[in-house]
Amino acid sequence: MSIRPALESEHAAIHALLAANGLPVQDLAGADIAFLIADGGGELAGVVGIQRFGDTGLLRSLAVRADARRTGTGGRLVAAAESAARAQGLHELVLLTQTASAFFAQRGYRAIDRASAPTGVQDSAEFRSLCPASADCLIKPLE
Repeated sequence: MSIRPALESEHAAIHALLAANGLPVQDLAGADIAFLIADGGGELAGVVGIQRFGDTGLLRSLAVRADARRTGTGGRLVAAAESAARAQGLHELVLLTQTASAFFAQRGYRAIDRASAPTGVQDSAEFRSLCPASADCLIKPLE
């Protein structure tokens, strides 16, 4: 399985995988999100996105196809997203999650109060309206 930047032609499949996993898709068409995909032999096995806000990235849209879970695909996608964010000069990644706090904590993310997130990220559709106020907010500095 390889991790690579998504092609424009793959956005419909990405949208379908995110929707199937209950993740927000309402703002994808107008948002500038760099997607990475896990390509399992020509099939979309997983996806993660980074939306840039100044020197902060909003890590979003991490989803893995059901039959590819528990194979390390999610961890590989997050590691690749972190590497891509560093290469873009981002200093930190922030995310919201309702189900994966422990997964991200194992990868060095720490919980913060949602109101403490960088202002640009707080202005995103994901923070304003797409993710419920009950979602955990996590952050990881990129060194």
